[in-house]
Amino acid sequence: MNSYCIAALLLAASAFAQETPKPPDKAADSEQQELMRALTEASSSTVDLVRALEAHLKKYPESSQRSEIERALAKAAIENKDERRIVLYGERVLARTPEDPLLLDRVARALLTLGGRENAEHALKYARSFQEVVNKLPAAEGHEAARQNERDRGQARALLYQSRAKTVLGDREAAEKLAAKSFSLYPSEEAAREWADALERLGRHEEAITHLAEAFAIPDSRATDSDRSGDRQRLGEIYRKIHGSETGMGDIILAAYDRTARLLEERRSRLRALDPNSGVTDPMDFTLTGLDGKKLALASLKGNVVILDFWATWCQPCRAQYPMYEEVKKRFHDRSDVVFLAIDTDEDRGLVAPFLEQNHWNLEVFFEGGLSRLLQVTSIPTTILFDKRGRVSSRMNGFLPDRFVDQLTERVQAALADSEDPR
Repeated sequence: MNSYCIAALLLAASAFAQETPKPPDKAADSEQQELMRALTEASSSTVDLVRALEAHLKKYPESSQRSEIERALAKAAIENKDERRIVLYGERVLARTPEDPLLLDRVARALLTLGGRENAEHALKYARSFQEVVNKLPAAEGHEAARQNERDRGQARALLYQSRAKTVLGDREAAEKLAAKSFSLYPSEEAAREWADALERLGRHEEAITHLAEAFAIPDSRATDSDRSGDRQRLGEIYRKIHGSETGMGDIILAAYDRTARLLEERRSRLRALDPNSGVTDPMDFTLTGLDGKKLALASLKGNVVILDFWATWCQPCRAQYPMYEEVKKRFHDRSDVVFLAIDTDEDRGLVAPFLEQNHWNLEVFFEGGLSRLLQVTSIPTTILFDKRGRVSSRMNGFLPDRFVDQLTERVQAALADSEDPR
């Protein structure tokens, strides 16, 4: 598990314990101690976390931290793929924070998976709310192709859930229109399959064949072999039912490959127009944008040891690390083949310049612009070193204050030595 749930509860518990002193409350202190012990014992297991937190709520139903605990349970349920608990705790959290996009998404899907008319009605409500929340997101700018991609995918999923709910509720015409709209917004295997199903229920079998062929043709990394096998089998069954054999079906599949390839390439082209890094898989092919708008192609730094420092204005450990990081830079100031880059990860870029000025940080800052996703940076601060060949040579997630300066120095020296090794 990513440690989000446990860490969030530990932070909440710590903050609760450090509030302005109040008259002694032995009951609250006892609950706090039990909660901390339960979280510690749960370690990194989401299953143990759920068990511990549910036991805590059973013992302390009026807990002052009930809302945080239920949010952690909802997140853990998502990671555990526990549909029943996703709905149970997700709905409670949404009653308090109705515009949480992750929970709107997962609760709607879970309700549809659990099945039934009542669940479909609830899923339809959450799916519409999910669509409204996604629609409120700001339009992507030049550096936000990944965000635009996620925005489109989110809207498409919201429409897909609505289509499924409408099917359960008996409105087949609406279900087909919603599935078609989902596919047009984000052509995916799942949307093509849903559209085909909706068309088949309406008796429009030839059209259903077309979109089943698209579901089979679209290269979707999330699709399983059984999904593709099922699409192929259903395609054959419907085609034989109409035409008596599979003669000519290959041409339909080939046409679907051509059509979906064109659709996907058009989409990639639109994203590349927003962001030249869209589709880049090698970090050293990335182009960064500086605080002053300057562009830096990381490929231009090959032949140097490059150190990327991922930080954010909201990150307290980053503030503690800054002077230590500057000390390491001083140690290599006479090496022209060692480059240090400060990579900001803030959502709101407008926060950065005032922060630098207020804290008197003398940094040339570049925005991550999707690089953290590519390098799977999941915690801040993170330091990543590239050797002179452009390969990741070391990675430091977080930092140890007592060791950071020497540790990073040693790793830079090791990268230099490795680069100079003729082997």
